[in-house]
Amino acid sequence: MSGAQTGPGDPRAASAAVWGVVGATGTGKTALSLELAEALARTGRPAEILNADAMQLYRGMNIGTAKLPPHERRGIAHHLFESLDVTEDAAVAWYQPTAREVIADIHARGADAILVGGSGLYVSSVIFDFQFPPHDEALRAQLEAELTAQGPGVLFARLRAADPVTAARIDPKNGRRVVRALEVLAQGSTTHGASLPEAPVLWHEHTRLVGVAVPRDELVPRLDARVEAMWQDGILDEVTKLREQGLEQGVTARRAIGYAQALAQLQGELTQAEAIAQTQTLTRRYARRQVSWFKRYSQLQWVAPGYPVQQLLDDASYA
Repeated sequence: MSGAQTGPGDPRAASAAVWGVVGATGTGKTALSLELAEALARTGRPAEILNADAMQLYRGMNIGTAKLPPHERRGIAHHLFESLDVTEDAAVAWYQPTAREVIADIHARGADAILVGGSGLYVSSVIFDFQFPPHDEALRAQLEAELTAQGPGVLFARLRAADPVTAARIDPKNGRRVVRALEVLAQGSTTHGASLPEAPVLWHEHTRLVGVAVPRDELVPRLDARVEAMWQDGILDEVTKLREQGLEQGVTARRAIGYAQALAQLQGELTQAEAIAQTQTLTRRYARRQVSWFKRYSQLQWVAPGYPVQQLLDDASYA
Protein backbone atom coordinates (compact mmCIF):
# COMPACT_ATOMS: atom_id res chain seq x y z
CA MET A 1 0.00 0.00 0.00
CA SER A 2 1.28 3.46 -0.83
CA GLY A 3 0.25 7.06 -0.94
CA ALA A 4 0.47 10.04 1.35
CA GLN A 5 -1.38 9.79 4.61
CA THR A 6 -3.98 12.42 5.39
CA GLY A 7 -4.87 13.81 8.78
CA PRO A 8 -8.26 13.37 10.47
CA GLY A 9 -9.35 16.82 9.33
CA ASP A 10 -8.08 16.51 5.77
CA PRO A 11 -10.97 17.24 3.39
CA ARG A 12 -9.88 14.41 1.09
CA ALA A 13 -10.40 11.87 3.86
CA ALA A 14 -13.65 13.50 4.96
CA SER A 15 -15.15 13.31 1.47
CA ALA A 16 -13.77 9.89 0.53
CA ALA A 17 -16.44 7.52 -0.72
CA VAL A 18 -17.35 3.86 -0.56
CA TRP A 19 -18.34 2.39 -3.92
CA GLY A 20 -20.08 -0.96 -4.05
CA VAL A 21 -19.81 -2.90 -7.33
CA VAL A 22 -22.11 -5.89 -6.97
CA GLY A 23 -24.13 -8.41 -8.95
CA ALA A 24 -24.31 -12.06 -9.90
CA THR A 25 -21.25 -14.15 -10.61
CA GLY A 26 -19.91 -13.86 -14.14
CA THR A 27 -21.40 -10.45 -14.95
CA GLY A 28 -18.17 -8.43 -15.17
CA LYS A 29 -17.90 -6.83 -11.72
CA THR A 30 -14.11 -7.14 -11.67
CA ALA A 31 -13.68 -5.39 -15.01
CA LEU A 32 -15.97 -2.54 -13.97
CA SER A 33 -14.16 -2.10 -10.65
CA LEU A 34 -10.82 -1.73 -12.44
CA GLU A 35 -12.23 0.76 -14.93
CA LEU A 36 -13.89 2.71 -12.12
CA ALA A 37 -10.64 2.90 -10.15
CA GLU A 38 -8.77 4.18 -13.19
CA ALA A 39 -11.49 6.74 -13.97
CA LEU A 40 -11.40 8.02 -10.39
CA ALA A 41 -7.62 8.34 -10.58
CA ARG A 42 -7.98 10.53 -13.66
CA THR A 43 -10.08 12.95 -11.60
CA GLY A 44 -7.29 13.23 -9.04
CA ARG A 45 -9.06 10.88 -6.63
CA PRO A 46 -7.12 7.61 -6.17
CA ALA A 47 -9.08 4.45 -5.45
CA GLU A 48 -8.33 1.04 -3.98
CA ILE A 49 -10.29 -2.19 -4.37
CA LEU A 50 -11.63 -4.32 -1.53
CA ASN A 51 -12.82 -7.90 -1.97
CA ALA A 52 -16.40 -8.80 -0.96
CA ASP A 53 -16.45 -12.36 -2.28
CA ALA A 54 -16.30 -14.88 0.57
CA MET A 55 -14.42 -17.52 -1.41
CA GLN A 56 -11.82 -15.12 -2.80
CA LEU A 57 -10.69 -14.57 0.79
CA TYR A 58 -8.95 -17.96 0.62
CA ARG A 59 -5.33 -18.45 -0.33
CA GLY A 60 -4.90 -20.76 -3.28
CA MET A 61 -8.57 -20.82 -4.30
CA ASN A 62 -8.04 -19.07 -7.61
CA ILE A 63 -9.44 -20.97 -10.57
CA GLY A 64 -12.82 -21.80 -9.07
CA THR A 65 -13.36 -18.26 -7.79
CA ALA A 66 -12.12 -16.44 -10.92
CA LYS A 67 -9.73 -14.49 -8.71
CA LEU A 68 -7.88 -11.75 -10.59
CA PRO A 69 -4.13 -12.51 -10.53
CA PRO A 70 -1.83 -9.74 -9.25
CA HIS A 71 -0.27 -9.08 -12.65
CA GLU A 72 -3.71 -8.14 -14.05
CA ARG A 73 -4.59 -5.63 -11.31
CA ARG A 74 -3.21 -2.64 -13.28
CA GLY A 75 -1.16 -1.41 -10.35
CA ILE A 76 -4.30 -0.76 -8.27
CA ALA A 77 -4.09 -1.74 -4.60
CA HIS A 78 -6.28 -4.76 -3.80
CA HIS A 79 -7.25 -5.80 -0.27
CA LEU A 80 -8.67 -8.91 1.46
CA PHE A 81 -7.67 -11.34 -1.25
CA GLU A 82 -5.66 -14.34 -0.04
CA SER A 83 -6.48 -13.48 3.57
CA LEU A 84 -7.44 -16.88 5.01
CA ASP A 85 -6.13 -20.43 4.98
CA VAL A 86 -8.57 -23.03 3.68
CA THR A 87 -8.85 -24.48 7.19
CA GLU A 88 -10.19 -21.18 8.56
CA ASP A 89 -13.85 -20.19 8.68
CA ALA A 90 -14.88 -17.25 6.49
CA ALA A 91 -17.35 -15.67 8.89
CA VAL A 92 -19.17 -12.47 8.07
CA ALA A 93 -18.89 -11.37 11.71
CA TRP A 94 -15.10 -11.38 11.19
CA TYR A 95 -15.28 -9.86 7.74
CA GLN A 96 -17.34 -6.79 8.68
CA PRO A 97 -14.93 -5.14 11.17
CA THR A 98 -11.93 -6.23 9.11
CA ALA A 99 -13.30 -4.69 5.91
CA ARG A 100 -14.36 -1.49 7.67
CA GLU A 101 -10.87 -1.10 9.13
CA VAL A 102 -9.39 -1.49 5.64
CA ILE A 103 -11.83 1.15 4.33
CA ALA A 104 -10.82 3.55 7.11
CA ASP A 105 -7.17 3.08 6.15
CA ILE A 106 -7.96 3.68 2.46
CA HIS A 107 -9.86 6.85 3.31
CA ALA A 108 -6.99 8.03 5.51
CA ARG A 109 -4.86 7.97 2.36
CA GLY A 110 -7.38 10.24 0.64
CA ALA A 111 -8.63 7.45 -1.63
CA ASP A 112 -12.04 6.01 -2.41
CA ALA A 113 -12.75 2.39 -1.48
CA ILE A 114 -14.34 0.15 -4.12
CA LEU A 115 -16.03 -2.86 -2.55
CA VAL A 116 -16.48 -5.50 -5.24
CA GLY A 117 -18.10 -8.91 -5.01
CA GLY A 118 -21.24 -10.98 -5.08
CA SER A 119 -21.52 -12.31 -1.52
CA GLY A 120 -24.65 -10.42 -0.54
CA LEU A 121 -24.39 -10.80 3.22
CA TYR A 122 -20.74 -9.73 3.18
CA VAL A 123 -21.49 -6.64 1.10
CA SER A 124 -24.48 -5.74 3.25
CA SER A 125 -22.55 -6.15 6.49
CA VAL A 126 -20.16 -3.43 5.39
CA ILE A 127 -22.29 -0.88 3.55
CA PHE A 128 -25.27 -0.98 5.92
CA ASP A 129 -25.53 -0.47 9.66
CA PHE A 130 -25.65 -4.22 10.18
CA GLN A 131 -25.69 -5.62 13.73
CA PHE A 132 -24.93 -9.26 14.50
CA PRO A 133 -26.58 -11.36 17.21
CA PRO A 134 -24.27 -13.02 19.78
CA HIS A 135 -22.41 -16.31 19.30
CA ASP A 136 -22.52 -19.44 21.46
CA GLU A 137 -19.56 -21.64 20.49
CA ALA A 138 -20.79 -24.74 22.35
CA LEU A 139 -24.23 -24.49 20.79
CA ARG A 140 -22.69 -23.88 17.38
CA ALA A 141 -20.53 -27.01 17.72
CA GLN A 142 -23.59 -29.06 18.66
CA LEU A 143 -25.55 -27.80 15.66
CA GLU A 144 -22.60 -28.36 13.33
CA ALA A 145 -22.40 -31.96 14.55
CA GLU A 146 -26.10 -32.40 13.85
CA LEU A 147 -25.63 -30.89 10.41
CA THR A 148 -22.88 -33.38 9.62
CA ALA A 149 -24.86 -36.33 10.95
CA GLN A 150 -28.33 -35.46 9.65
CA GLY A 151 -27.80 -33.08 6.75
CA PRO A 152 -29.29 -29.60 6.27
CA GLY A 153 -32.83 -30.80 5.53
CA VAL A 154 -33.57 -31.90 9.09
CA LEU A 155 -32.21 -28.67 10.59
CA PHE A 156 -34.03 -26.55 8.04
CA ALA A 157 -37.33 -28.23 8.93
CA ARG A 158 -36.67 -27.31 12.56
CA LEU A 159 -35.93 -23.72 11.60
CA ARG A 160 -39.03 -23.48 9.43
CA ALA A 161 -41.20 -24.68 12.31
CA ALA A 162 -39.61 -22.22 14.76
CA ASP A 163 -39.21 -19.16 12.50
CA PRO A 164 -40.89 -19.47 9.07
CA VAL A 165 -40.07 -15.87 8.15
CA THR A 166 -36.33 -16.40 8.52
CA ALA A 167 -36.57 -19.84 6.91
CA ALA A 168 -38.18 -18.31 3.82
CA ARG A 169 -35.08 -16.14 3.35
CA ILE A 170 -32.52 -18.96 3.58
CA ASP A 171 -31.46 -21.54 1.01
CA PRO A 172 -32.51 -24.88 2.58
CA LYS A 173 -29.26 -26.43 1.37
CA ASN A 174 -27.04 -23.77 2.96
CA GLY A 175 -26.23 -25.61 6.16
CA ARG A 176 -24.07 -22.84 7.62
CA ARG A 177 -26.85 -20.26 7.35
CA VAL A 178 -29.39 -22.69 8.84
CA VAL A 179 -27.07 -23.45 11.75
CA ARG A 180 -26.47 -19.76 12.43
CA ALA A 181 -30.18 -18.98 12.43
CA LEU A 182 -30.91 -21.85 14.83
CA GLU A 183 -28.03 -20.73 17.07
CA VAL A 184 -29.48 -17.23 17.36
CA LEU A 185 -33.02 -18.46 17.94
CA ALA A 186 -31.88 -20.84 20.68
CA GLN A 187 -30.41 -17.86 22.55
CA GLY A 188 -33.78 -16.15 22.56
CA SER A 189 -32.71 -13.44 20.12
CA THR A 190 -34.48 -12.16 17.07
CA THR A 191 -32.51 -12.70 13.89
CA HIS A 192 -32.23 -11.28 10.42
CA GLY A 193 -31.01 -14.75 9.43
CA ALA A 194 -29.34 -14.29 6.07
CA SER A 195 -31.25 -11.21 5.07
CA LEU A 196 -31.12 -7.44 5.05
CA PRO A 197 -32.64 -5.55 7.96
CA GLU A 198 -36.17 -4.35 7.25
CA ALA A 199 -35.04 -0.75 6.72
CA PRO A 200 -31.28 -0.79 6.01
CA VAL A 201 -29.37 2.39 6.79
CA LEU A 202 -26.08 3.17 5.04
CA TRP A 203 -23.02 2.84 7.27
CA HIS A 204 -20.98 5.49 5.42
CA GLU A 205 -22.44 8.83 4.35
CA HIS A 206 -20.75 8.85 0.94
CA THR A 207 -21.80 5.49 -0.52
CA ARG A 208 -22.56 4.75 -4.16
CA LEU A 209 -23.90 1.33 -5.22
CA VAL A 210 -23.61 -0.04 -8.75
CA GLY A 211 -25.00 -3.40 -9.86
CA VAL A 212 -23.78 -5.15 -13.01
CA ALA A 213 -26.61 -7.03 -14.75
CA VAL A 214 -26.67 -9.47 -17.66
CA PRO A 215 -29.95 -10.86 -19.08
CA ARG A 216 -30.61 -14.39 -17.87
CA ASP A 217 -30.59 -15.88 -21.37
CA GLU A 218 -27.08 -14.47 -21.87
CA LEU A 219 -25.77 -15.19 -18.40
CA VAL A 220 -26.62 -18.92 -18.25
CA PRO A 221 -24.47 -20.00 -21.22
CA ARG A 222 -21.71 -17.71 -19.98
CA LEU A 223 -21.78 -19.39 -16.56
CA ASP A 224 -21.89 -22.88 -18.06
CA ALA A 225 -18.86 -22.12 -20.21
CA ARG A 226 -17.06 -20.64 -17.22
CA VAL A 227 -17.51 -23.87 -15.27
CA GLU A 228 -16.20 -25.94 -18.17
CA ALA A 229 -13.18 -23.62 -18.32
CA MET A 230 -12.51 -24.26 -14.61
CA TRP A 231 -11.83 -27.91 -15.37
CA GLN A 232 -9.83 -27.08 -18.49
CA ASP A 233 -7.72 -24.59 -16.51
CA GLY A 234 -6.80 -27.16 -13.87
CA ILE A 235 -9.15 -26.95 -10.91
CA LEU A 236 -8.42 -30.60 -10.11
CA ASP A 237 -4.72 -29.82 -9.75
CA GLU A 238 -5.58 -26.78 -7.64
CA VAL A 239 -7.81 -28.85 -5.35
CA THR A 240 -5.14 -31.53 -5.07
CA LYS A 241 -2.73 -28.91 -3.71
CA LEU A 242 -5.39 -27.47 -1.42
CA ARG A 243 -6.05 -30.94 0.03
CA GLU A 244 -2.42 -30.97 1.17
CA GLN A 245 -3.15 -27.67 2.96
CA GLY A 246 -6.17 -29.11 4.79
CA LEU A 247 -9.05 -28.27 2.47
CA GLU A 248 -11.10 -31.24 3.63
CA GLN A 249 -10.88 -30.02 7.23
CA GLY A 250 -12.15 -26.55 6.34
CA VAL A 251 -15.74 -25.76 7.32
CA THR A 252 -16.35 -23.17 4.60
CA ALA A 253 -13.79 -23.66 1.85
CA ARG A 254 -14.49 -27.33 1.16
CA ARG A 255 -18.17 -26.54 0.52
CA ALA A 256 -17.50 -23.87 -2.10
CA ILE A 257 -19.26 -24.41 -5.42
CA GLY A 258 -16.86 -26.15 -7.78
CA TYR A 259 -14.44 -27.14 -5.04
CA ALA A 260 -16.87 -29.55 -3.39
CA GLN A 261 -17.53 -31.16 -6.77
CA ALA A 262 -13.84 -31.35 -7.67
CA LEU A 263 -13.18 -32.99 -4.30
CA ALA A 264 -15.96 -35.49 -4.97
CA GLN A 265 -14.43 -36.29 -8.35
CA LEU A 266 -10.98 -36.82 -6.84
CA GLN A 267 -12.55 -39.09 -4.21
CA GLY A 268 -14.26 -41.14 -6.92
CA GLU A 269 -17.77 -40.09 -5.90
CA LEU A 270 -18.52 -38.21 -9.15
CA THR A 271 -17.35 -38.57 -12.72
CA GLN A 272 -15.91 -35.45 -14.32
CA ALA A 273 -19.07 -34.97 -16.38
CA GLU A 274 -21.18 -35.24 -13.23
CA ALA A 275 -18.94 -32.84 -11.32
CA ILE A 276 -19.15 -30.24 -14.08
CA ALA A 277 -22.91 -30.61 -14.50
CA GLN A 278 -23.52 -30.31 -10.76
CA THR A 279 -21.30 -27.24 -10.54
CA GLN A 280 -23.15 -25.63 -13.45
CA THR A 281 -26.53 -26.25 -11.80
CA LEU A 282 -25.39 -24.84 -8.45
CA THR A 283 -23.74 -21.83 -10.10
CA ARG A 284 -26.91 -20.94 -11.98
CA ARG A 285 -28.93 -21.30 -8.78
CA TYR A 286 -26.46 -19.14 -6.86
CA ALA A 287 -26.60 -16.43 -9.53
CA ARG A 288 -30.41 -16.28 -9.18
CA ARG A 289 -30.09 -15.83 -5.43
CA GLN A 290 -27.51 -13.08 -5.89
CA VAL A 291 -29.79 -11.13 -8.22
CA SER A 292 -32.70 -11.51 -5.80
CA TRP A 293 -30.56 -10.27 -2.93
CA PHE A 294 -29.22 -7.18 -4.66
CA LYS A 295 -32.59 -6.22 -6.11
CA ARG A 296 -33.57 -5.21 -2.57
CA TYR A 297 -30.95 -2.45 -2.53
CA SER A 298 -33.09 0.64 -3.15
CA GLN A 299 -29.97 2.78 -3.69
CA LEU A 300 -28.55 0.51 -6.40
CA GLN A 301 -28.00 1.70 -9.98
CA TRP A 302 -28.07 -1.23 -12.41
CA VAL A 303 -25.79 -1.08 -15.45
CA ALA A 304 -24.81 -3.42 -18.25
CA PRO A 305 -21.22 -4.63 -18.79
CA GLY A 306 -19.31 -1.98 -20.67
CA TYR A 307 -21.33 0.89 -19.17
CA PRO A 308 -19.21 4.08 -19.43
CA VAL A 309 -17.67 4.61 -16.02
CA GLN A 310 -17.36 8.35 -16.65
CA GLN A 311 -21.14 8.47 -16.59
CA LEU A 312 -21.08 6.90 -13.12
CA LEU A 313 -18.70 9.63 -11.99
CA ASP A 314 -20.83 12.32 -13.59
CA ASP A 315 -23.92 10.97 -11.85
CA ALA A 316 -22.02 11.06 -8.54
CA SER A 317 -20.91 14.67 -9.22
CA TYR A 318 -17.23 13.83 -9.64
CA ALA A 319 -15.37 16.42 -11.65
